[in-house]
Amino acid sequence: MFYGAVVWDPWLIVAQIVCLQCLYYLTLGFFLSILVGTRVSKMSLVYFFDYATVTASTITGWCVIASIFLSSVAGAGFLVYLVERAKKCLDFCATLYIINLFICIIYGGWPSSITWWVVNITCLAVTALLGEYLCMRRELREIPISRYRSNA
Repeated sequence: MFYGAVVWDPWLIVAQIVCLQCLYYLTLGFFLSILVGTRVSKMSLVYFFDYATVTASTITGWCVIASIFLSSVAGAGFLVYLVERAKKCLDFCATLYIINLFICIIYGGWPSSITWWVVNITCLAVTALLGEYLCMRRELREIPISRYRSNA
């Protein structure tokens, strides 16, 4: 589909959101298993969704923060392939982190930790800005033209 043709396809948007959300949690799980899994005796959903684990007062908390940050950087890479448009990156990033907020509220209540808010808002900005940058670089690539042109 060409970029100029504007077709509103809600099923495509929902599929992109679901894919982005799943890829985000897969990478978060990967980084949590590497950084936090080596420090704790038992991994659980607490490290994914409980705001109390996002703390700067323990080494494990710093590992959770690093995992969230690395997942946000990976999320920017996912935007390039799933969304493909720089102007849509902020919308999809905001949706990703709003859904994450709702899941965190359901799991552990309203996040009352200032650290949780700072980390997630910073990661939202990193994902959106890096995703927009990478999408713009992809959009502005030169279109390869064949060396052999017809003489018509």
